[in-house]
Amino acid sequence: MSLRIAIVGYGKMGRSIERLAPEHDCEVVGTFRSAENQNGEALNCASLRDVDVAIEFSTPHTAAQNILRLVDAGIPIVTGTTGWFKELPEIREHVLRKNGSVVWAANFSVGLHHFRATVADAARRFAREEAYGAWGWEIHHAAKKDSPSGTLMALADDISRSGYSRPVSLSANRAGAVPGTHEIGFDSAEDSITLRHTARSRDGFARGALRAAQWLAGKKGFFEFREIVDELS
Repeated sequence: MSLRIAIVGYGKMGRSIERLAPEHDCEVVGTFRSAENQNGEALNCASLRDVDVAIEFSTPHTAAQNILRLVDAGIPIVTGTTGWFKELPEIREHVLRKNGSVVWAANFSVGLHHFRATVADAARRFAREEAYGAWGWEIHHAAKKDSPSGTLMALADDISRSGYSRPVSLSANRAGAVPGTHEIGFDSAEDSITLRHTARSRDGFARGALRAAQWLAGKKGFFEFREIVDELS
Protein backbone atom coordinates (compact mmCIF):
# COMPACT_ATOMS: atom_id res chain seq x y z
CA MET A 1 0.00 0.00 0.00
CA SER A 2 1.35 3.43 -0.96
CA LEU A 3 2.34 5.90 1.73
CA ARG A 4 -0.19 8.73 1.71
CA ILE A 5 1.53 12.10 2.00
CA ALA A 6 0.49 15.72 2.30
CA ILE A 7 2.68 18.47 0.88
CA VAL A 8 2.75 21.57 3.09
CA GLY A 9 4.16 24.47 1.09
CA TYR A 10 3.66 24.14 -2.65
CA GLY A 11 6.66 25.95 -4.10
CA LYS A 12 9.41 24.51 -6.27
CA MET A 13 10.30 21.85 -3.72
CA GLY A 14 6.67 20.89 -3.18
CA ARG A 15 6.16 20.42 -6.90
CA SER A 16 9.32 18.32 -7.19
CA ILE A 17 8.09 16.09 -4.36
CA GLU A 18 4.72 15.71 -6.05
CA ARG A 19 6.35 14.73 -9.36
CA LEU A 20 8.71 12.17 -7.81
CA ALA A 21 6.34 10.71 -5.21
CA PRO A 22 5.15 7.76 -7.35
CA GLU A 23 8.76 6.58 -7.80
CA HIS A 24 8.99 6.20 -4.01
CA ASP A 25 5.66 4.43 -3.55
CA CYS A 26 4.05 7.61 -2.18
CA GLU A 27 0.64 9.00 -3.06
CA VAL A 28 -0.02 12.74 -2.66
CA VAL A 29 -3.45 13.04 -1.02
CA GLY A 30 -3.28 16.70 -0.05
CA THR A 31 -1.44 19.94 -0.84
CA PHE A 32 -1.46 23.02 1.38
CA ARG A 33 -0.32 26.23 -0.31
CA SER A 34 1.02 28.95 1.96
CA ALA A 35 -1.54 31.50 0.77
CA GLU A 36 -4.34 29.16 1.88
CA ASN A 37 -2.69 28.16 5.16
CA GLN A 38 -2.19 31.32 7.20
CA ASN A 39 -0.76 30.49 10.66
CA GLY A 40 -1.20 26.80 9.86
CA GLU A 41 -4.97 27.12 10.18
CA ALA A 42 -5.66 24.75 7.27
CA LEU A 43 -3.87 21.93 9.10
CA ASN A 44 -6.31 20.05 11.31
CA CYS A 45 -7.57 16.55 11.97
CA ALA A 46 -10.31 16.85 9.35
CA SER A 47 -8.11 18.11 6.51
CA LEU A 48 -5.40 15.55 7.34
CA ARG A 49 -7.58 12.51 8.02
CA ASP A 50 -6.22 10.50 5.05
CA VAL A 51 -2.55 11.48 5.57
CA ASP A 52 0.19 9.13 6.79
CA VAL A 53 3.09 11.63 6.68
CA ALA A 54 3.35 15.36 5.88
CA ILE A 55 6.34 16.77 3.98
CA GLU A 56 6.83 20.44 4.89
CA PHE A 57 8.80 22.90 2.75
CA SER A 58 7.34 26.33 3.43
CA THR A 59 8.98 29.57 4.68
CA PRO A 60 11.06 30.47 7.75
CA HIS A 61 8.13 32.50 9.13
CA THR A 62 5.54 29.72 8.84
CA ALA A 63 7.45 26.47 9.39
CA ALA A 64 7.33 26.33 13.19
CA GLN A 65 3.59 26.98 13.31
CA ASN A 66 2.98 24.36 10.60
CA ILE A 67 4.97 21.79 12.55
CA LEU A 68 3.14 22.49 15.80
CA ARG A 69 -0.23 22.17 14.08
CA LEU A 70 0.76 18.91 12.38
CA VAL A 71 2.07 17.45 15.64
CA ASP A 72 -1.16 18.39 17.40
CA ALA A 73 -3.09 16.62 14.63
CA GLY A 74 -1.03 13.47 15.16
CA ILE A 75 0.71 13.60 11.76
CA PRO A 76 4.38 12.55 11.34
CA ILE A 77 6.40 15.30 9.64
CA VAL A 78 9.42 15.58 7.37
CA THR A 79 10.48 19.24 7.30
CA GLY A 80 13.15 20.81 5.12
CA THR A 81 12.36 24.48 5.65
CA THR A 82 15.36 26.48 6.91
CA GLY A 83 15.77 29.79 8.71
CA TRP A 84 13.70 28.89 11.80
CA PHE A 85 16.13 26.69 13.71
CA LYS A 86 16.41 28.96 16.76
CA GLU A 87 13.01 27.48 17.62
CA LEU A 88 14.26 23.88 17.42
CA PRO A 89 14.50 23.30 21.21
CA GLU A 90 10.90 24.41 21.72
CA ILE A 91 9.66 22.31 18.78
CA ARG A 92 11.62 19.26 19.94
CA GLU A 93 10.15 19.52 23.43
CA HIS A 94 6.62 19.80 22.01
CA VAL A 95 7.13 16.80 19.70
CA LEU A 96 8.42 14.60 22.51
CA ARG A 97 5.70 15.74 24.91
CA LYS A 98 3.03 14.88 22.34
CA ASN A 99 4.72 11.57 21.37
CA GLY A 100 5.02 12.91 17.83
CA SER A 101 7.29 12.13 14.89
CA VAL A 102 9.61 14.54 13.06
CA VAL A 103 12.60 14.28 10.74
CA TRP A 104 14.21 17.67 10.10
CA ALA A 105 17.20 18.88 8.11
CA ALA A 106 18.61 21.96 6.51
CA ASN A 107 19.30 19.82 3.44
CA PHE A 108 17.80 16.47 2.37
CA SER A 109 20.45 15.57 -0.20
CA VAL A 110 21.89 12.15 0.68
CA GLY A 111 25.12 13.14 -1.07
CA LEU A 112 25.35 16.32 1.00
CA HIS A 113 25.23 14.32 4.22
CA HIS A 114 28.08 12.10 3.08
CA PHE A 115 29.87 15.35 2.17
CA ARG A 116 29.31 16.56 5.76
CA ALA A 117 30.98 13.42 7.08
CA THR A 118 33.94 14.06 4.75
CA VAL A 119 34.21 17.68 5.97
CA ALA A 120 34.10 16.54 9.59
CA ASP A 121 36.94 14.08 8.98
CA ALA A 122 39.01 16.79 7.27
CA ALA A 123 38.35 19.18 10.17
CA ARG A 124 39.61 16.60 12.67
CA ARG A 125 42.84 16.36 10.71
CA PHE A 126 43.37 20.10 10.22
CA ALA A 127 42.49 20.87 13.84
CA ARG A 128 46.00 19.61 14.65
CA GLU A 129 47.60 21.78 11.95
CA GLU A 130 47.85 25.32 13.33
CA ALA A 131 49.00 26.75 9.97
CA TYR A 132 45.61 26.09 8.33
CA GLY A 133 42.69 28.48 8.43
CA ALA A 134 39.18 27.37 7.47
CA TRP A 135 36.51 28.98 5.33
CA GLY A 136 33.09 28.17 3.91
CA TRP A 137 31.26 29.60 0.93
CA GLU A 138 27.94 28.94 -0.77
CA ILE A 139 25.77 30.14 -3.61
CA HIS A 140 22.01 29.60 -3.94
CA HIS A 141 19.23 30.86 -6.20
CA ALA A 142 18.10 34.46 -5.77
CA ALA A 143 14.78 33.46 -4.16
CA LYS A 144 16.36 31.67 -1.18
CA LYS A 145 15.36 33.62 1.90
CA ASP A 146 17.99 32.72 4.51
CA SER A 147 21.65 33.70 4.17
CA PRO A 148 23.90 32.03 5.18
CA SER A 149 21.87 28.89 4.64
CA GLY A 150 21.12 26.34 7.31
CA THR A 151 23.39 23.93 5.44
CA LEU A 152 26.42 26.23 5.57
CA MET A 153 25.80 26.89 9.25
CA ALA A 154 25.56 23.13 9.85
CA LEU A 155 28.85 22.57 8.03
CA ALA A 156 30.53 25.20 10.20
CA ASP A 157 29.10 23.48 13.28
CA ASP A 158 30.41 20.12 12.03
CA ILE A 159 33.89 21.65 11.76
CA SER A 160 33.73 23.01 15.31
CA ARG A 161 32.36 19.77 16.74
CA SER A 162 35.23 17.90 15.10
CA GLY A 163 37.77 19.73 17.26
CA TYR A 164 38.68 22.62 14.94
CA SER A 165 38.57 25.50 17.44
CA ARG A 166 39.81 28.35 15.25
CA PRO A 167 37.41 30.74 13.45
CA VAL A 168 35.69 29.59 10.24
CA SER A 169 35.11 32.47 7.81
CA LEU A 170 31.70 32.14 6.09
CA SER A 171 30.29 33.92 3.03
CA ALA A 172 27.21 33.49 0.86
CA ASN A 173 25.90 34.63 -2.51
CA ARG A 174 22.36 34.63 -3.91
CA ALA A 175 21.90 34.82 -7.68
CA GLY A 176 20.01 33.33 -10.58
CA ALA A 177 18.56 29.82 -10.32
CA VAL A 178 21.45 27.89 -8.75
CA PRO A 179 20.05 24.95 -6.70
CA GLY A 180 22.98 25.11 -4.28
CA THR A 181 26.77 24.83 -4.08
CA HIS A 182 28.75 24.57 -0.83
CA GLU A 183 32.51 24.77 -0.46
CA ILE A 184 34.71 24.21 2.58
CA GLY A 185 38.39 25.04 2.43
CA PHE A 186 41.51 24.73 4.57
CA ASP A 187 44.27 27.14 3.59
CA SER A 188 47.90 27.67 4.57
CA ALA A 189 50.88 29.57 3.15
CA GLU A 190 52.01 26.36 1.44
CA ASP A 191 48.81 24.92 -0.01
CA SER A 192 45.01 24.96 -0.09
CA ILE A 193 42.46 22.14 0.14
CA THR A 194 38.92 22.67 -1.15
CA LEU A 195 35.92 20.35 -0.72
CA ARG A 196 32.81 21.09 -2.79
CA HIS A 197 29.26 19.78 -3.05
CA THR A 198 27.17 20.94 -6.02
CA ALA A 199 23.47 20.15 -6.36
CA ARG A 200 22.47 19.81 -10.01
CA SER A 201 18.74 20.04 -9.33
CA ARG A 202 16.18 20.00 -6.51
CA ASP A 203 15.38 16.35 -7.27
CA GLY A 204 18.08 15.14 -4.86
CA PHE A 205 16.46 17.08 -2.01
CA ALA A 206 13.00 15.81 -2.95
CA ARG A 207 14.13 12.18 -3.15
CA GLY A 208 15.80 12.44 0.24
CA ALA A 209 12.63 13.87 1.80
CA LEU A 210 10.51 11.10 0.28
CA ARG A 211 12.89 8.42 1.54
CA ALA A 212 12.77 10.04 4.98
CA ALA A 213 8.96 9.97 4.89
CA GLN A 214 8.97 6.24 4.16
CA TRP A 215 11.46 5.69 7.00
CA LEU A 216 9.45 7.79 9.48
CA ALA A 217 6.13 6.00 8.99
CA GLY A 218 5.28 4.12 12.20
CA LYS A 219 8.11 5.66 14.27
CA LYS A 220 8.03 8.13 17.15
CA GLY A 221 10.68 10.68 18.04
CA PHE A 222 12.58 13.76 16.89
CA PHE A 223 15.30 12.97 14.36
CA GLU A 224 17.80 14.89 12.27
CA PHE A 225 18.15 13.55 8.72
CA ARG A 226 21.87 12.93 9.08
CA GLU A 227 21.12 10.50 11.93
CA ILE A 228 19.17 8.21 9.60
CA VAL A 229 21.06 8.53 6.28
CA ASP A 230 23.01 5.31 6.76
CA GLU A 231 19.76 3.43 7.40
CA LEU A 232 18.30 4.82 4.16
CA SER A 233 21.33 3.56 2.25
